[in-house]
Amino acid sequence: MTPEVLRQVMEELIPFNRYLGVKLAGTRKGFARLEVPFRDDLVGDPMRPALHGGVLSALGDAAGGAAVWAGIEDDNARISTIDLRIDYLRPARLATLVAEATVVRLGNRVGVADVRLFNADAEGDTVATVKGVYNITIKKDYKITGT
Repeated sequence: MTPEVLRQVMEELIPFNRYLGVKLAGTRKGFARLEVPFRDDLVGDPMRPALHGGVLSALGDAAGGAAVWAGIEDDNARISTIDLRIDYLRPARLATLVAEATVVRLGNRVGVADVRLFNADAEGDTVATVKGVYNITIKKDYKITGT
């Protein structure tokens, strides 16, 4: 998938990504970097304070899917999550959240990605890791709406 189409899908065409404010910050074959800028309504624990774990999980899932999509050259591909595992390692601070995903296996029907999440201002401090498994479907009559 071309970087521009992938950006449009990740930022504009998936309503939940739009709600979170997901931005595609970088991509190459089998890799994607997504970011979610901090907003007050993404806080999960105001006493700590920390971002909501669901924000981390959703961004990790989106990044893994984007990396798999970036590894496929057919714009008619559809990606859906089969399995997702997240390990929360430390609280995500109230700052831009980043997910970097790398494909570790890309077959005809299944792709697997490893994802690392961290705050943009502390790239060395991993807040969570994700392993995502994604179904790949190629539909020749499929067209992404809005392209």
